[in-house]
Amino acid sequence: MNLQKRNNIQVAGSGPATIFFAHGFGCDQNMWRLLEPEYRKGYKTVLFDLVGSGGSDLASFDPEKYSSLDGHAGDVAEIVKAYGEGPAVFVGHSVSAMIGVLADLANSGLFAAHAMVGPSPCYINDGDYIGGFEKADIDSLLHTLESNYLGWSSTMAPAIMGAPDQPELGVELTNSFCRTDPDIAKHFARVTFLSDHRAAVEKLQTPSLILQCDDDLIAPVAVGEYMHKVMPNSVLKIIENVGHCPHLSRPGPSSEAIDSFLSQRGL
Repeated sequence: MNLQKRNNIQVAGSGPATIFFAHGFGCDQNMWRLLEPEYRKGYKTVLFDLVGSGGSDLASFDPEKYSSLDGHAGDVAEIVKAYGEGPAVFVGHSVSAMIGVLADLANSGLFAAHAMVGPSPCYINDGDYIGGFEKADIDSLLHTLESNYLGWSSTMAPAIMGAPDQPELGVELTNSFCRTDPDIAKHFARVTFLSDHRAAVEKLQTPSLILQCDDDLIAPVAVGEYMHKVMPNSVLKIIENVGHCPHLSRPGPSSEAIDSFLSQRGL
């Protein structure tokens, strides 16, 4: 298997540690363009696309393999083992934060640290747990997505991006959604929004930064607070930002939070 081709892997920089950047649903590695260049000055950086996204090899997409996030987690472990030099840091946006958790739990010692940007282990409210959505909300979202993907994208992408003072970012995310193969996107959406990885995050011992926005439609503050409560080696940093993509809309505060977290851990 040619990993570089499968995941469109791009390597830059050098340093004592390697940072892996993983994008969220409907996105690709280009979403890190405002954050990653600063890190290549002091680290080896690795950008990649999840199979089915961006410039990945679409022929490698197997609906059965990727019927859960474990398929992507297995890919991540392969990438880290092949490209990592020194301690590995995983920076995962949204659903990729959970992919990183699963890769870590399945491969002890794989990562020295996680920086999770807008993570959520479960999007559906469940008793005392506030995920942000009722089951009926998610069912409706998936139904709309499956019946009219392009229409759903043009409506949802700006809402997910937020950043009302930067409407061009909403347009960018819409275009990113629309470039994704609709059948693969529908499949990945169902896997993403119906997943429940609360048991996994409770087991994670690796030092982790939970980077949360104070106004996020997809991952409300209550989710970050829950994760910080159940993850024994976590730091919760809430930044002022409307939306789910602070690495684009507020890259300065995002990188400051990551820098501080890594510095405190000698990375």
